[in-house]
Amino acid sequence: MSTTAVPPAARTPRNTHPRTRGSGAGPLFVAPFLVLFVLLFLAPLGYAAYLSLFQERLVGGTVFVGLDNYVTALKDPQLLHGVGRVALFFVIQVPLMLLLAVLFALALDSGLLRLARLIRLGVFVPYAVPSVVAALMWGYLYGPDFGPFAQASRHLHLPAPHFLSDGWMLGSLANIVTWEFVGYNMIILYAALRTIPQELYEAAAMDGAGPWRIAWSIKLPALRPALLLTLLFSVIGSFQLFNEPNLLMKIAPDVITSSYTANLYAYSLAFTGQQLNYAATVSFLLGLLIVVASYAVLLTADRRRTS
Repeated sequence: MSTTAVPPAARTPRNTHPRTRGSGAGPLFVAPFLVLFVLLFLAPLGYAAYLSLFQERLVGGTVFVGLDNYVTALKDPQLLHGVGRVALFFVIQVPLMLLLAVLFALALDSGLLRLARLIRLGVFVPYAVPSVVAALMWGYLYGPDFGPFAQASRHLHLPAPHFLSDGWMLGSLANIVTWEFVGYNMIILYAALRTIPQELYEAAAMDGAGPWRIAWSIKLPALRPALLLTLLFSVIGSFQLFNEPNLLMKIAPDVITSSYTANLYAYSLAFTGQQLNYAATVSFLLGLLIVVASYAVLLTADRRRTS
């Protein structure tokens, strides 16, 4: 009786299923992120929530007050005015910024621009400038005494523009933020446009569609997910407005007060007024407001998509 030897290549080794090999490596790769997420996000958030439940008093020291700080904050006129001012800033600045970003992205994607790489770099470079440097630079440009706009107005015997006045300040801040972030949003939108298959353009051209029709019917609908992403980033950034008003406050202290924005108000409470508990309350409410606003944007976009 003869036996046939099984070739080594045909033998099935034990415990070599692809799902079993290295199955414990996944948590190890995720562990560093989870540790940093807990230490740098969840722990500070929990500590802020804990601080917001207490109040430091002259008599009795730090005492537990429950939700009293939140009730006070919701009735605080300085906080409410700061939130309203930031909401107005969002309504004015974000549509203009995203419109410019869309126009630049469409122009670059059209392939009709000369020196397209230079233009793309020129629009994006302001984002690489730190916001502190940008605010200082524009503060000098806005200056009513030595700024170039004021000097040019005097040279032409015209009244100097009051960029740092109460009526102009919100627009001046919007101009700085727009100058900083148009390039950033343009890159996101331009990258989204580059993912559109070339076959769609060829089919549209064969049907007689011109550049404007292609931009309206193909490119803009394809930009909706990227626009939603940039809009979410803008919601978060607008309600966290801090660097620009904080630096311009040194130039125009009569216009920009310590409660000009909600984020600046929380900073002033913590580091100037030494009201850490109330500052934690304001910060926690501001974070909650950002979450609600972001969810409202996502919900609105989802309803429009399904309808």
